Amino acid sequence: MTDERWLTVEIICQYLNVSNETVYKWIEQRKMPAHRVGRRWMFKQDEVDDWVRSGGASDKSDSPNSKRDRE
Repeated sequence: MTDERWLTVEIICQYLNVSNETVYKWIEQRKMPAHRVGRRWMFKQDEVDDWVRSGGASDKSDSPNSKRDRE
């Protein structure tokens, strides 16, 4: 039996040192691993850790040139 740690948006924000706006953007645009539980988003810590390690939270699409590159 594994001990899965479930985190709320608030805890994820503290854990990753980002705003809740950033977390919601990552869910929508970067496929951050999140699960809807009722009206709340919940996160498995190990999935988020893997996503961050694979570059999911990198600044690549938030760079100043990214908007220009899309036009």
